[in-house]
Amino acid sequence: MSDTNKTTGLQLRSRISKGGELELSLAKVDLPEPGPDEVLVKIEATPINPSDLGLLLGPADMSTAKATGSGDGIKVTAKVAAAALPGLATRLDESMPVGNEGAGTVVKAGSSEAAQALLGKTVSMVGGSMYAQYRVLKAIGCQPLPAGTTAAEGASWFVNPLTALGMTETMKREGHKALVHTAAASNLGQMLNKICLEDGIALVNIVRSAEQAKLLHGIGAKHVVDSSSPGFITELTQALVETGATIAFDAIGGGKLANQILTAMEIAINKTATTFNRYGSSVHKQVYIYGGLNTGPIELTRAYGMAWGVGGWLLTPFLQKIGRPEQARLRERVAKGLKTTFASHYTRVISLPEVLDLKNIAVYNKRATGEKFLINPNK
Repeated sequence: MSDTNKTTGLQLRSRISKGGELELSLAKVDLPEPGPDEVLVKIEATPINPSDLGLLLGPADMSTAKATGSGDGIKVTAKVAAAALPGLATRLDESMPVGNEGAGTVVKAGSSEAAQALLGKTVSMVGGSMYAQYRVLKAIGCQPLPAGTTAAEGASWFVNPLTALGMTETMKREGHKALVHTAAASNLGQMLNKICLEDGIALVNIVRSAEQAKLLHGIGAKHVVDSSSPGFITELTQALVETGATIAFDAIGGGKLANQILTAMEIAINKTATTFNRYGSSVHKQVYIYGGLNTGPIELTRAYGMAWGVGGWLLTPFLQKIGRPEQARLRERVAKGLKTTFASHYTRVISLPEVLDLKNIAVYNKRATGEKFLINPNK
């Protein structure tokens, strides 16, 4: 912060050109003085979530990535296939800030009572542009963290916790009694498992290795099936018989997994059916795709009757649907459980320039379970 009372800070930008090149860089930006209902936050922690990578890297082929410069002047470029450009039309040649959520200290506040009440406090935030040293935003967009909670502990208060809660809420609202979750050993998956244990909800966890299964069993998960096991379908079907789960949230996206889940659901339902229906069971089976760990096409082989659906699910539309009072209820639960149910675990803390280190990109772009990065923009 300068002598003229102007605040200047670094902000990470992602730009995809019409010529098919991704460029990542750090820009120096001047922050305006907070308006009456606004605050200026010094960002101290912001996570790299899979949802952030969609904007940060887009569909770029990171095997072509090259870095130039160093420190604040580092730049990374990579090729983007021409076939992907039409779907990116609204962002081409636009330098876009990145980062969905974060936490930090309020260092300036506007004149309103709500803004002044936050001055000097550690808050968590959502609203984009969090891969930056400073952020101006509405006071209403800040969640004061409980006493004794650090910025790192509160940085992931929004995306993963509210997504996990949104899954159980969607399950209830759509009339299902149990659910299935894939890539279940992730930070989000562990949160969902804890929520279901607390709320008495039966959960079928699908993981991709024996090590991940062991991790979930270690935190109390009852139904864990390994998709790499030769007996996967048999084990999944049995778990569905025991739980009655008819809704799934799939982080994988592409490939055959959604189809396998629907098939196993149909088999499980028919095991207790008393009459034959040539159109398949009348029980609706639903798979919601909320991630894209596999970017290939979704492969469906219809063998589960006519009562089924595969669709997309995103947190923001869900929150808009339930309205502010219900949002407040969920946020309050997250705030109370930041150090327990909704605790996030990070393997590395890096600076803004280190986000653009090719070695770091190679690791966090794998989106591997158990490898989560936290950025401290003021490191």
